[in-house]
Amino acid sequence: MASHQDSEAHEPASEPKPKPEPLPFSRFQSRRSVVYGTRGVVACTNPLAAQAGLKILEAGGNAADAAVAVAAVLNVVDPSMTGIGGDVFALYYDAATGAVRGLNGSGRSPLAATRAAVCRSVGVPVIDDGGGPGTGRIDEERAAATSLPRSSIHAMTVPAGAAGWVDAVEQFGSGNVTLAQILDPAVRLAENGFAVSRLSAYYWALAEDELRTKSPGNAGRDLLKADTTTQGADVVWRAPREGEIFRCPPLAATLRRLGEYGKNGFYAGPVAQAIVEVARAKGGLLSLEDLRHHASLPPDIHEAMSLPLRIKAAPGVVPASSSNNQKTVRLWEHPPNGQGIVALLAMGILNELERTGKIPPLASMAHNSAPYLHAVISALRIAFADAGWWVADPQQDKHKDEKHNNQLFDPQRLLHPAYLAERALLFDPDRALNHVPETRGYPQADDRQTDEADLDHLQSETLTALHTSDTVYLAVTDEAGNGCSFVNSMADLFGARLVPQGTGFALANRGHMFRLGPADHPNVFAGGKRAYNTIIPAILTEDVEDNTNTRTDSPTAGDHDAPQPPKQQHRLAAVFGVMGGFMQPQGHVQVLLNMHAFGMDPQTAVDAPRVCVGTNVFWTPDPAAQVHEGHVYAEEGLPDDAVAGLRALGYTVQWLRGYARSLFGRGQVIRADRDPVTGERVYAAGSDGRGDGHAVPL
Repeated sequence: MASHQDSEAHEPASEPKPKPEPLPFSRFQSRRSVVYGTRGVVACTNPLAAQAGLKILEAGGNAADAAVAVAAVLNVVDPSMTGIGGDVFALYYDAATGAVRGLNGSGRSPLAATRAAVCRSVGVPVIDDGGGPGTGRIDEERAAATSLPRSSIHAMTVPAGAAGWVDAVEQFGSGNVTLAQILDPAVRLAENGFAVSRLSAYYWALAEDELRTKSPGNAGRDLLKADTTTQGADVVWRAPREGEIFRCPPLAATLRRLGEYGKNGFYAGPVAQAIVEVARAKGGLLSLEDLRHHASLPPDIHEAMSLPLRIKAAPGVVPASSSNNQKTVRLWEHPPNGQGIVALLAMGILNELERTGKIPPLASMAHNSAPYLHAVISALRIAFADAGWWVADPQQDKHKDEKHNNQLFDPQRLLHPAYLAERALLFDPDRALNHVPETRGYPQADDRQTDEADLDHLQSETLTALHTSDTVYLAVTDEAGNGCSFVNSMADLFGARLVPQGTGFALANRGHMFRLGPADHPNVFAGGKRAYNTIIPAILTEDVEDNTNTRTDSPTAGDHDAPQPPKQQHRLAAVFGVMGGFMQPQGHVQVLLNMHAFGMDPQTAVDAPRVCVGTNVFWTPDPAAQVHEGHVYAEEGLPDDAVAGLRALGYTVQWLRGYARSLFGRGQVIRADRDPVTGERVYAAGSDGRGDGHAVPL
């Protein structure tokens, strides 16, 4: 018998075969492949919701129509995370114009609420001034050190999700499908029932006790399952378990009413009355006037904020420039009161660190190595310090100083190159950035050089709000090339865990993100105001500047042969997002860099292990995932030597495993590519393995 060595010796000589590269996803929990499509893609956290989105696309709806259908089904199948009782933010890319517009669908505090009354309710001393319980002189030092508890009835805000859905369809929708058609898949699932998924069942159970007991008249039973199989009891009301069937006819009726009557079906009539009754029964100030006021406001539609990515891209990520065309990738985020500015600031600081040579190009670093993570963490910490002061209601954030008295704050000032350069100076390549000055001045926005930056003063402060990762993010693209980035949230698990009688949905408690002091804080509590909101969608575009010289046809032009300024066009590059409290901008930065700097495909980019920077004390229903200020949380799968390197730089790093990994959020990505031969559009999508969903092409 010939030996193995002998047999090799008699084989004909051939070129050695290159060893295959190890599959990148082999390091991660997910084993999913990239999903490709040409007519559109829906990516979300539940397959039933994705099917609803596809149904609307098939019926002639566009990406915005489908996004609302997906959100409505998620309200049914994952009610702890989202619903019409919560908030909505969306970005919509219009392929016909190249514009990226934002929708702010967040709720306000009751008009009758006052800071003095709220401070009294949580034990902050307020000296009576004779004006009644809503007035008085507040102990500002105590107020600044006190958070509004998420359990406080004063954390309840106007339920804005319903209006947000209506506005998204009316402002961005195709007009080919009605709101009733869009909500029909959700109505049918709520009526006929569905099998509960694993993660939904897990989080549902965490809120079971409060759903059972907190709402007057046992209204919370609408969101619980009647179990008649338990020995020694007639009926036990509990959270549905994985794989069990759950039905919610009251929610079906609410959604049907919204589809038929629009905003009036929710903000007036029996649904509105039930909302006010449950709030008043718990000592809240929410009124029918608050609901009418919200429904009467014009849709809050505006241009999104953006920042060009100047960091070097991985080979092949950005098409090579020709003599006539230059391409730049641009990140779009929702302006405040959402925290999208954090992602823009962090990317702007990383741009500056690369530009000045304080760090080597990120693309040249080892992915998730200690030096790479140190740069990302530092940029995020600086960005969060700014957000802690400046993210607030854009209609009430008035900065009062000698130069800019009573002007609405323009968050674009934070992205001025001189200001980004100033903040980038805080980075130390050899040491953890554990103390970050927070700007409380008014960032300059003129063209002076960095060394002349006129910043009033810097002060160290952090957010004191508590937050949880209870949100859904979804992404949709369509055949026309439109894209909708959509996020819907309850703030906490089932929000305030209060259910209006006979409606089948819970009310959100976003107001716990307000500051109670100091009085001049932009995000300080006030009646009729929107709080700092963590939920943010994102979009990437490829800016194409056509530098071809064109002649003007104007008879008044002085020089017909003079070249005209280049015309910039925004071409959709990706619709993406990562849900999960303060993790959201951190997820945006990390997933974006995975694709842009390291050339990862969408699925690998969302699968890759992440870090989470503890900006403050997070609240999360899972004690294993609680976050503390100054800590860095490392997801299992990160290299051991990277964590050791971060600790050597001075970081306090804690590993998170199992369900505690919920802290790192759940993301979706749909990238808009082109066939290299034909130029036809091809969508490439990935859905986070940390969730129950997937990406599905049309």
